Amino acid sequence: MQIKNFFENYIKKESIFVDKKTLLPSYMPEEILFREEQLQEVANILAPALRLEKPSNLFIYGKTGTGKTISVRFILSSMNKVAIQSNLPLKCIYINCKLKKVADTEYRLIAQLSKEFGQELPPTGLPTDEVYNIFYKLLDQQKQMVLLVLDEIDHLTKKIGDEILYNLTRINVELQKSQICLIGISNNLIFAENLDPRVKSSLSEEELIFSPYNALQIQDILRKRADKAFREGIVQAGVIEKCAAYSARDHGDIRRAIDLLRIAGETAERSGSSIIEINHLDEAEKKIEADKILDAAVNQPKQFQSVLYAILLLAPQKKSFFTGEIYDVYSNLCRQTKLNVLTQRRISDVLAEFDMLGVINAKIISKGRYGRTRDVSLSLDENLILKLKTVLEKSLQLS
Repeated sequence: MQIKNFFENYIKKESIFVDKKTLLPSYMPEEILFREEQLQEVANILAPALRLEKPSNLFIYGKTGTGKTISVRFILSSMNKVAIQSNLPLKCIYINCKLKKVADTEYRLIAQLSKEFGQELPPTGLPTDEVYNIFYKLLDQQKQMVLLVLDEIDHLTKKIGDEILYNLTRINVELQKSQICLIGISNNLIFAENLDPRVKSSLSEEELIFSPYNALQIQDILRKRADKAFREGIVQAGVIEKCAAYSARDHGDIRRAIDLLRIAGETAERSGSSIIEINHLDEAEKKIEADKILDAAVNQPKQFQSVLYAILLLAPQKKSFFTGEIYDVYSNLCRQTKLNVLTQRRISDVLAEFDMLGVINAKIISKGRYGRTRDVSLSLDENLILKLKTVLEKSLQLS
């Protein structure tokens, strides 16, 4: 009965949000701020597609939240409108390679591409060559220009190797009516350097780098979004500035800044407040940090998870501990879970990565003739440690 009353009261209350979708990742603004130069360059490279001439393959690099994806989608949306108005056979396909069961195997990626052309393939069972042949036939049914965007392309090659890129770029040799142009988006600035030279030469790509936004640019973008998202006077002085400062500290990640503002709004509303204050933003920051760490832990290889779990086991016993102590506990865990044991040197690299993520504090100290080691301490609050432990136990099948 109390829950029923809660929901009845909830729908009667006026929300502090006017249009929450403007703070969601899927939202496409009418203009992309502070990316005019990059937008023009992408437009220049891809424009030949509207004349049914194959553009150069394009690779776009930049840290998370620098406007890469939204800029490409904005350009493709504009091109698509022109193509429809002029009755041009242009097809734009966008695939996020980080999504599970979409691009985690070569088979699934080509099956997903076939689905874009109207043919459903079984999730498994067909030989990969046959899946490719089906896709080629679908692609070459009519004269058309296809722009294929592979977002988070580094995740694709990490999972299934770079041969897939070679196959996609060589498709044009097989086609008679259609042509395909590849647009890769990556957070890894040296992604192309790690490709097989044969693959790199077949791509013959143009490259474009998106630099991070600065704090003032982030403030302007947030104000535009906040004006659309919230009722007037809801966001208190200093909230936008502090939100931008948080984001600028994290390499100018605008996506994170927008998420932070939305979660601050949700936090304020849940607490019964009619305004968004600095303390709501601080709570949102803690929540996002926790989610980021849990997400990072889940997506790490099992050996990395074992190192982190070893640290969690040591943490209640002492404030800080050395690499060797972590390695001993980690080795025992690997034997318990039947994992290969990495070398102690490799574990030092893993600790450096966790330090960068903000999960631990790791200071390198000298032990004289015994060499150097890391003095490690955990930098997480108690609630997050408990959640992290549960997640890792489930993943490592320890519970």
